[in-house]
Amino acid sequence: MRRYGKHTDEDDIRQRPNPKGNRARTNIRPKHEDASEGFVLTVDRGRLTCLVEDRKVTAMKARELGRKAAVVGDRVSLVGDLSGKKDTLARIVRIEERKSVLRRTADDDDPYERVVVANADQLAIVTALADPEPRPRMIDRCLVAAYDAGLEPLLVLTKSDLTSPDKILEVYSTFGLNYVVTNREELETGDAAERVRERLEGRITAFVGHSGVGKTTLVNSLVAEGRQRATGHVNKVTGRGRHTTTSALALPLPSGDGWVIDTPGVRSFGLHHVDPSRVVLAFPDLVPGTEECPRACSHDEPDCALDQWVEDGHADPARLYSLRRLLGTRERREGD
Repeated sequence: MRRYGKHTDEDDIRQRPNPKGNRARTNIRPKHEDASEGFVLTVDRGRLTCLVEDRKVTAMKARELGRKAAVVGDRVSLVGDLSGKKDTLARIVRIEERKSVLRRTADDDDPYERVVVANADQLAIVTALADPEPRPRMIDRCLVAAYDAGLEPLLVLTKSDLTSPDKILEVYSTFGLNYVVTNREELETGDAAERVRERLEGRITAFVGHSGVGKTTLVNSLVAEGRQRATGHVNKVTGRGRHTTTSALALPLPSGDGWVIDTPGVRSFGLHHVDPSRVVLAFPDLVPGTEECPRACSHDEPDCALDQWVEDGHADPARLYSLRRLLGTRERREGD
């Protein structure tokens, strides 16, 4: 049965009310062309602290971003209350394209990637020469993660007053790494901070390392007064440090030209996500030799063309050993 006559008009049509409001539903998302640019300083339980011009603004991720999450170092676009006043909240509506992503997994068989920081230029791998003892496998894993992310690694050795750095520097001499050696007295006088800071100017540098190696103490010496973080101590029984840094935090250098990102101390650095072909790029003297390698070559198998490349004198055998040592870290635990 027809409800309306032949000549109905719009007023005759009954409209079902929208229980969620009067606005029509749409899949068209706003472009937010008036959004302001920000830099993510830290993330804490869904709330992000962003630097917008010279103000710290608390924000949350917009629902329209879906599962995409912003991390420390991200460049983002924000709308809403950008005053930075207490109890105000802005909204992150866009995460800009990242130029680099430092990632890790909980273990080598864990497929879930965790983004540590975004847009860093350099990875400072901090390790103590003693108390706690250095763990070369952890350094190797951090180097692999740095090369995979396209970051320049910087090896920072602390507590040289307890033992000589010569042995560990000899291990990494073939990598061509930049490095800085510090001791406790230099940290107190500020000399260590000055030498490390020279390597950081004009860059965004993420600091990683085991708990107790002096990473946060070093970061505190690099930044301005009033920005220092709490530090811990090494357990005399276990030889391990206590986690005092629980979230990543970006801090500006006093000069205003460069950032340091202090990350929580880690006890493992899984490499499930790593593409071996990206690690090879950190060895430019070996890259041409990979052109004759079979497809999907692991660079550590009988058919690998790098053996012949080295035998023909194009590269130092120690360099190939170093590459294969790094690529083999996925099969070895840090404590091995």
